Amino acid sequence: MSTLRGRVAGLPEWDRCAVMGVVNVTPDSFSDGGRWFDTAAAVKRGLGLAAEGADLVDVGGESTRPGASRVDEDEELRRVIPVVRDLSAEGVVVSVDTMRASVAEQAVAAGAVLVNDVSGGLADPAMVPVVAAAGVPFVVMHWRGFSADMNSRAVYRDVVGEVLAELRERLDAVVAGGVASERVVIDPGLGFAKNAEHDLALVARLRELRGLGRPLLVAASRKRFLGQVLSGGEGSPPPARERDAATAAVSAIAAREGAWAVRVHEVRATADAVRVARAVEGAERTGATG
Repeated sequence: MSTLRGRVAGLPEWDRCAVMGVVNVTPDSFSDGGRWFDTAAAVKRGLGLAAEGADLVDVGGESTRPGASRVDEDEELRRVIPVVRDLSAEGVVVSVDTMRASVAEQAVAAGAVLVNDVSGGLADPAMVPVVAAAGVPFVVMHWRGFSADMNSRAVYRDVVGEVLAELRERLDAVVAGGVASERVVIDPGLGFAKNAEHDLALVARLRELRGLGRPLLVAASRKRFLGQVLSGGEGSPPPARERDAATAAVSAIAAREGAWAVRVHEVRATADAVRVARAVEGAERTGATG
């Protein structure tokens, strides 16, 4: 299975699509409205996600929802570092979700083993050198700008072709900056400078994204395009916390298309989904008929 999904140097190797659980240490997350803003609550949440089947736990201290304002560096550090330290001490595989090199550096020192930067190193010129020096894996997401105005950048003639081209350019730059290629993961950036039509097109053609030759992270959890699908495009979409079944459906699709990992807010249903996808793959390989 590692040849299908790709292996990320420096991380465990799973025999299926991995599940990355999300802990937002923010008061203004679109998905959970600050439920885990307190350090103790965030640590408890991370441990709970691991117990439910998360292979990694992604800790972030800055909301990247559309329209969000940036938090200052000291506040992001205050939110993130204690949670990373405490979860790592409990044996959880922790990634840090940040666009700041200083936060990434301190989080790695506190035990994080992966840096998940939604800007792919574009928001902070120091990020790529810091990640290269730390020798940790790096998630490079497709990104066209900060949350405050990213909706205005959702303009494409061919969303899959343009995302592929922009990710390839970013991947080359990150590797040229010193990050080992075998430590790079790519993410198509669902919901970031994209509308529902764009997101669905990317999900439909995940196999083409794997053509970049690096493991693929898919982060569809609770996003706007799922709300629009569930509402049928008419009326009000369901609240974010009522989109977890739809999230699990995308997780199963992503797993079948060879994604290395999926990033989700609620783990249990997605953990089941990727295991079913793995069982189906196994049946295909063995030719089992029942």
